[in-house]
Amino acid sequence: MDRLELAAFLRSRRERITPADVGLPAGPRRRTPGLRREEAAQLAYISTEYYTRLEQARGPRPSREGLAGLARALRLSDAERNHLHHLAGAPPGPSAGPSREVRQSIIDLLHRLPQAAAIVMSATYEVIAWNDLAAALMEDFSALSRRDRNLVRRVFLGPHPEGRPLYGQSDTDAFARTSAQHLRATAARYPDDPEVGGLVDELLAGSEEFARLWASHNVTAEPTLYKTLQHPLVGPVTVNCDVLDIADRDQRVVIYTADPGSPSEEALRLLSVIGTQRMDVPG
Repeated sequence: MDRLELAAFLRSRRERITPADVGLPAGPRRRTPGLRREEAAQLAYISTEYYTRLEQARGPRPSREGLAGLARALRLSDAERNHLHHLAGAPPGPSAGPSREVRQSIIDLLHRLPQAAAIVMSATYEVIAWNDLAAALMEDFSALSRRDRNLVRRVFLGPHPEGRPLYGQSDTDAFARTSAQHLRATAARYPDDPEVGGLVDELLAGSEEFARLWASHNVTAEPTLYKTLQHPLVGPVTVNCDVLDIADRDQRVVIYTADPGSPSEEALRLLSVIGTQRMDVPG
């Protein structure tokens, strides 16, 4: 265990996080850059005294549970998490599972794209962040359970209101193939994660189509460049699809834009005004 390097690393990671990042008030008398030690300790579920000793290079080696708490509290990337383990003299084990925590900068990016619908998906196709236009174009994700925000589950197992494909997509078959192929690669990256394994088992048991695609062992998918969604209020909306990989979180940002001057661009403008207030027709 390298106590001096561990202390410096913890301090540097703590000081880069603002109270607002973790939902804490800044307060009028805050002088410490980033979080206070007691705040970091609280978020990591360890005592302030123990955390302080770690930052002073006087603490004993943290347990794996303690390291996991520190990594979560300090919002460490996978590379930083591995570094933390090595400094503590406890080589990292397998990743706990696909990350569902979205960086604040990515959330800010979504809301800086007022003319584009944008979502963030985890490695298991769960929608974990979205902007207002995405909610208007697709559905109000905030009204759904976490289970129903998983798009690979939805495309294979439903529900499919009025027998329509998910969001009336023109490329439902291609999306099904792509999601199955990506999920197979995800399962290989997280072989011990019970949530990933449970999702695969559920899909294999509930969908003959998924079972067929799974049996192909394909893990390479062709990118989707554009698609048309049938919206219940504004009709067909044809959008370009661009995907940005967030490698350190194993997440993807999907951005939907319409060609300038097209009827679909006008439809997106209308949806930005309508929002989710009139989303009372199954989508």
